[in-house]
Amino acid sequence: MPSISNLGQPGLHGARIGLGCMGMSDLYGAADEKDGLETIRSALEAGINFLDTGDFYGMGHNELLIAHALKEFPRDKVLLSVKFGALRDPAGNWIGFDGRPEAVRNFIAYSLRRLKTDYIDIYRPARLDPRVPIEETIGAISDLVKAGYVRAIGLSEVGSETIRRAAKIHPIADLQIEYAVTSRSIERSILPTCRELGISITAYGVLGRGLLSGKWRQDQPARNGDIRSIIPRFQGENLQQNLKLIERIRVIAAAHNASISQIAIAWALSKGEDILPLIGARRLDQLHDALGALKITLDLKDIEQLDLIADLVQGARYAAPQMAHLDSEKG
Repeated sequence: MPSISNLGQPGLHGARIGLGCMGMSDLYGAADEKDGLETIRSALEAGINFLDTGDFYGMGHNELLIAHALKEFPRDKVLLSVKFGALRDPAGNWIGFDGRPEAVRNFIAYSLRRLKTDYIDIYRPARLDPRVPIEETIGAISDLVKAGYVRAIGLSEVGSETIRRAAKIHPIADLQIEYAVTSRSIERSILPTCRELGISITAYGVLGRGLLSGKWRQDQPARNGDIRSIIPRFQGENLQQNLKLIERIRVIAAAHNASISQIAIAWALSKGEDILPLIGARRLDQLHDALGALKITLDLKDIEQLDLIADLVQGARYAAPQMAHLDSEKG
């Protein structure tokens, strides 16, 4: 079984990148289920043994997709990271968050059934429920650890104070949070706190939600159901300015005979072995491109130039209503 006792230490998850599966079911427009299955299976065959999902991605569809893909692989060779708590209506609208202990037990019961597994490797609330003390939510997951349904507890998009409070109730293995060339705010307080407490980082948004793919255009409309249609960084003059920044990365990519996305992933990898970039590949070509980043070594000058970009990015990383729910924005 892959080790999770040394999260935050070298050798972390047995693979240097993980696969974020959200886009295969939700939030980036229509996706092809066959492509998703092939991508998950190919990732596992390539040694990417960390799969991240949420029980609300496609209202359960993503967990069912992963379960289908895992039928051909030994369960004990895969690390499943599952987020819970987001509430949605039949139309897919976001209608709140529930971190109550009884809700935690309810959510995991459904996840275990959909994933066709007896346990989840890392279980985490997707956001902080402002109505429920984090101690109560973590306490409920701790009970699930004792019962054998969960192996380790994680957090997602919370700030340093919440991390410390949670860690007093039960050891926290991992924090999932946005971290990329275009999003470096965690370096001020959150990342030092995690390193002090021995908590690893699973970094999502490493490609800036596609901005760092090198393929986004000013005239490219977001598809139906694509969350980027409401993200300020992808709107109007913000997008125009941000695309100019990408040209800086293109120069570095050319010097390494690499793609822009490979440079973005390599940057995240350069930040420490306690950083696990989550790659949101939905197709085989995207997966193969991401794997190429493992062969790239950035020099200090490259990293310094890339570090400057975050301060120049225009627009917030989420729309205002979503930003208001991010405890991580407190630092």
